[in-house]
Amino acid sequence: MIKTVWRITFCVSNLEKAAEFYEETLGLEKKYEYSSYVGFECGGVEIGLILKVTEGQKVSPASPSVEFLVDDVEKVYKELKNKGVKLFKELHEEPWGGKQATFTDPDGNIIEIAQINWEKYFTVAAEDVKRKL
Repeated sequence: MIKTVWRITFCVSNLEKAAEFYEETLGLEKKYEYSSYVGFECGGVEIGLILKVTEGQKVSPASPSVEFLVDDVEKVYKELKNKGVKLFKELHEEPWGGKQATFTDPDGNIIEIAQINWEKYFTVAAEDVKRKL
């Protein structure tokens, strides 16, 4: 069912300060940076940073999450739903090439499953690099 961990995302109070810590202090290579997300390479697993949700906002979860890659996200999504897994966010497509769903484990920890269209993913990443040059 699950192939590998794709990304671990941490919620931070100051995106710029946190990104500096992960890049300068920990020495992780920054893959990309957007206004609401920064991604770092860490041995084949992406370490992501997003801003914490403040009261009244519906932007992101307030706790860390783990995202697993799967071969067939629709199949895994249906299997999990049939097993009664509590969904946090329904199956959807992301503009960067991912198709994903978010759910919680029995303790409320956030878990995502994703299938990635790698061609679209690398195209979006390359376009971002060009914009910054």
